[in-house]
Amino acid sequence: MAEKVVLAFSGGLDTSYCALYLKEKGHDVITATIDTGGMSKEELKYIADRSKELGAVKHYFVDAKREIFDDFIANQIKANALYQGVYPLMCNDRYVIGKHIIEIARKEKAGAVAHGCTRAGNDQVRIDVTVLCFAPEIKIIAPIRELGMHRPHEIDYLEKRGFKVKSETKKYTINENVYGRTISGSEIDENKGAGDDVWVLSKLKKKDPDKIKISFENGVPVAINGQRMPGIDILQTLNETAGAHGYGRGLYVEDETLGIKGYQAFEAPGMILLTEAHRALERLVLTHHQLNTKTLLENNYADLAYRGLFYEPVMRDIEKFVDSTQRYVTGEVVMNVHNMGAMQESVTSPHTLMREEIARYAQAASWKGVDAETFIKLYAMQQRIAALRKK
Repeated sequence: MAEKVVLAFSGGLDTSYCALYLKEKGHDVITATIDTGGMSKEELKYIADRSKELGAVKHYFVDAKREIFDDFIANQIKANALYQGVYPLMCNDRYVIGKHIIEIARKEKAGAVAHGCTRAGNDQVRIDVTVLCFAPEIKIIAPIRELGMHRPHEIDYLEKRGFKVKSETKKYTINENVYGRTISGSEIDENKGAGDDVWVLSKLKKKDPDKIKISFENGVPVAINGQRMPGIDILQTLNETAGAHGYGRGLYVEDETLGIKGYQAFEAPGMILLTEAHRALERLVLTHHQLNTKTLLENNYADLAYRGLFYEPVMRDIEKFVDSTQRYVTGEVVMNVHNMGAMQESVTSPHTLMREEIARYAQAASWKGVDAETFIKLYAMQQRIAALRKK
């Protein structure tokens, strides 16, 4: 009896090769497309048709866009989680893909899951670790990785068996989801500035500035310009409105999970703007020590999520700490977006730590001058004593 295999399937070259290869090895291939954003109706139809054409016995489609916001993006915003202070963890959708192919494998009583990751990429870690954590009894098959396949060999394999491969040569390798787009290849891999044709979401279209008011409740965005909407809709709206100003793009060198460094370009206007607005609100309502302590944990959270360890127990511990800091992160932030940048214009909250009856910055205070003088002497005590040692 043929073994069932659930293949994470995008319909592209790598997963098309995997589908046909696994079928020829005697497996019953069940394809699964997990939509985490960036797919049009036309693309989804093409993927379903491609699955059938390649001989899959069944095809699943899962709309996971709201799920990824609720389970991942909301926590990222509350944690201001940017990998190495730059990258908005757009790779987290791989955990969602891993989770759903496990669910489908169990439903179909399949003994294995499969994906089209290469041996050098980061996504293989995120998907494999998810399966190893939650379904260790299920085998993982990764034909591209195991066979060391390259694109020309995959094309030749498919064409010799009568399957057409899209003829256009892609200049870039692009991944799209609800966050936005990541881009590599061509001049980006050569450590050169990205060409204008790279940018789609952040293509500069508007010359006049926009003032965008973002409302938060307990650290989570709930409205734009007074209009309440689900978080995923807020993200997609900001991708359009902030992106039209050329905002939210990045090009940097990142430390890959497997120990190498790589060049990466990305555009995620909504995610970057939400993170900056959220930070502005936190600076108004959190204490100095809350902000300092939280920053250390934010960096750890982003690093672990990037490196395939989202299900490490300490991640839940960090989330609990972050949630405890978000009790008062409620208010409104107006961001002025213009000419590829964004600046906080105003930030208000019923929980502000600014109280003019107690103190007004550099102008007035509820204490006397002698109180400030005494404080300064005591505050600098150890530093003063250390200075005496030098003399």
